[in-house]
Amino acid sequence: MLGVSQLLTGEATEGDALRYGRHSGRLPANLLHYSEDKRPVVVWTSTRTCNLHCAHCYTDSFDEAYPDELTTEEALAMVDDLADLGSPVLLISGGEPLRRHDLLEVATHARARGMRVVISTNGTLITAEKAARLKEVGVSYVGISIDGRPATHDKFRGMLGAFEASMAAIKHCQDVGLNVGLRYTLTRANIADLPWLFELMVERDVHRLCIYHLAPTGRGAKIQGFAPSSEETRAAVDTIFERTRALDASGFHVDVLTADNHADAAYLSLHLARTDPERGASVHQMLAWNGGNQSGMAIACIAPNGDVYADQFWRWRTLGNIRERKFSSIYRDDPPELVRQLRNRVELLPQRCQGCAFLDVCNGNFRSRAEATTGELWGMDPLCYLTDDEVARGLAAATGASNGAR
Repeated sequence: MLGVSQLLTGEATEGDALRYGRHSGRLPANLLHYSEDKRPVVVWTSTRTCNLHCAHCYTDSFDEAYPDELTTEEALAMVDDLADLGSPVLLISGGEPLRRHDLLEVATHARARGMRVVISTNGTLITAEKAARLKEVGVSYVGISIDGRPATHDKFRGMLGAFEASMAAIKHCQDVGLNVGLRYTLTRANIADLPWLFELMVERDVHRLCIYHLAPTGRGAKIQGFAPSSEETRAAVDTIFERTRALDASGFHVDVLTADNHADAAYLSLHLARTDPERGASVHQMLAWNGGNQSGMAIACIAPNGDVYADQFWRWRTLGNIRERKFSSIYRDDPPELVRQLRNRVELLPQRCQGCAFLDVCNGNFRSRAEATTGELWGMDPLCYLTDDEVARGLAAATGASNGAR
């Protein structure tokens, strides 16, 4: 994730130490973004069952029971292994995680083992009582998916009234002091509603917004032309920068992030090189410490049945199953070939990535999206929107443009 607000304005947020604080010195080129001190944030898609039917669902979930999901005992053992490994965060997703009967029990155990617990939900099942229980067990944050204005959201979610139900959930979380924010996936069908989301934050007194770029997985892969073009994406990211700065200047401090497109890190560096060059140099260093895409390194996913993936969108490449081998063994002790390649990827990346001036802050972007769209594991990620000049000249391109303007 890219901490847009922190990097643009200098306002530190809770996750920044995790995103930008780990650094173990200069690494060899083939290990540019992997070091042994990293422990993965784990996304646990706790169940595939969901009460909604969203157009872009990456797990292709329905309102039905699915066989072979982890039992409570298996889920608790999973938490113990992750805690022993040192994983800092368990992000519980779905499907709809509140459809899992033992959600609170597993979350309580993860907190007892020292992990932060984050829940990603559509929000429609969060009552006042449920919000109080989530707060009581120590959930750190609840991210509620919002796809745009009410009509847009309800259409995406396949349910009339879904928007109002999610707004009620936000209020329930706020009433008990539970950290809550918005999650939004950028598509051609809702890109026009992006500026309005910043207005919604102020209206509802919500101070966190995470904007995801589309990953073509599950139902999201079945809708042709759903992802915005490069030009549309650049304009959207410009809007994110502008609205974030405007809210901060107004005194309404926010935590705005983008996720799943590491070209955003390069674009932020270019933006700061033009608008605040002195700060831009230190920001670029922080981005380099983060290292761009962390699939197979500092992020992982465990599916409802225990299958392990390098990230939550790479569901056609299973690394193993925690019923057969512990996650710690799969990720640390004897990683499979794909994980080894991801950790030593530089020479495998497309030539454009290898020669890119922003390789240190992007790391070749999403390999799962590249493979899903091109059929080539080491093909180009089509959501890279940098121009050839930016790729070739990097920050000098922005500096040169700025000097030329003078």
